[in-house]
Amino acid sequence: MNLFVTGTDTGVGKTHTVVQLLRLLRASGLRCAGMKPICCGDRQDAQLLLAAGSEGLTIDEINPIWLKTPAAPLAAALVEQVDIDLKRILNAMVDLAGRFDCVLVEGVGGWLVPIRADYFVSDLAKQMNLPVLVVAQNRLGCLNHSVLTIRSVREHGLKCVGLVMNNPPAQKEIAVSTNIDILRRIIDVPVICGLTEKMAELPTDWADLINLA
Repeated sequence: MNLFVTGTDTGVGKTHTVVQLLRLLRASGLRCAGMKPICCGDRQDAQLLLAAGSEGLTIDEINPIWLKTPAAPLAAALVEQVDIDLKRILNAMVDLAGRFDCVLVEGVGGWLVPIRADYFVSDLAKQMNLPVLVVAQNRLGCLNHSVLTIRSVREHGLKCVGLVMNNPPAQKEIAVSTNIDILRRIIDVPVICGLTEKMAELPTDWADLINLA
């Protein structure tokens, strides 16, 4: 099972979700790798994925493109006057897929963040031809963002395997308490309330997802 993990926005918990899923996959006996094709700014996300995945990898293998500017890839590339090497990214994915049972690819920012002027995160997922897991933050506005992202995933001809809802700390707004129920009424993919490190507490949908590997 290889999977592309995208977000409805930046800062919604994609890395946390991938780290937890990597730990669960490893606990089930699978060799797995997390991949962060592009980092902008620091490499903290890639370092967390490297630590959570199976041994035998370097950070450059899982993060082939590192732009130092903390901005969208297109903006960072323009600032640094470089071209983002898409072939390098795709070759890195092929290499990982040949060495591991599972590769979890974490996108940068949201689904339609530009990598080039005519090439978006969605296009990268399409070229990799991977099923997509969408991650959202449970907050006001996430209904619209979640539905738009899921629809766009399908419009790109890809399967959306689920929506992970990460809860912000100490939020008691009415939207936060009702979003999950509303989403389950209006979309036809599994809505998962975050992830746990304990296999025994893994929701059925996640157990099914792991069994696809």
